Amino acid sequence: MLFEIKKKGLIMVRIESFKKYFKEYDEWFDKNQNIYLAELYALKSLVPSNKFGIDIGVGTGRFALPLNIKLAIEPSGKMAEISKKLGIQVYKGVAENLPFKKKIFDFIIFVTTICFVDNLEKTFTEAYRVLKNNGFIIVGFIDKESKLGKKYQLKKIKSKFYKEANFFSVKEVIDILRKTKFKDMTIKQTVFTNKNDKFDNIDDGYGKGSFVIIKANKS
Repeated sequence: MLFEIKKKGLIMVRIESFKKYFKEYDEWFDKNQNIYLAELYALKSLVPSNKFGIDIGVGTGRFALPLNIKLAIEPSGKMAEISKKLGIQVYKGVAENLPFKKKIFDFIIFVTTICFVDNLEKTFTEAYRVLKNNGFIIVGFIDKESKLGKKYQLKKIKSKFYKEANFFSVKEVIDILRKTKFKDMTIKQTVFTNKNDKFDNIDDGYGKGSFVIIKANKS
């Protein structure tokens, strides 16, 4: 069997806001289309179309659907319902305790998810466990040291969604990936400070763009 349902140990926290404000969350993508399209375009440069993958923290399916990912994990029932209507098979759970057997997936993606997990090291350890040998992880997140990251942190107390968020720097994410045995990292960045930037503007590395994607291989 593919799945190994775990009835105990699920850490169901930081999801109340998403249960209550799921409509506002989904509307954000329409109101901030340039940022969304930039993030999506950058992800498409690293996400394969012919591999078996899963989206952890799929939300309302805004990334999984265009990336052709058909399987997902989501702790918020309201958001999971929206993703299911899009044809995505969604299982309730959290990143730190995935309900799957080991060595199942070719790749795993986390898109603006890691700032809401309770334990990032455990999250990446779980990802490593369920990845096939030579599989890889893709982590897309707002760099806390970027202009947008600093803006979110200043306003997080009043934010419906980011009040409980824990933002990470690129170095912090890289360090935890290495600690959990991931290697051979590819890093891309987008969402630059110039308002005239096109959504398909992607650079290698980090330090200029607010949205960073790290692809790392299972050793």
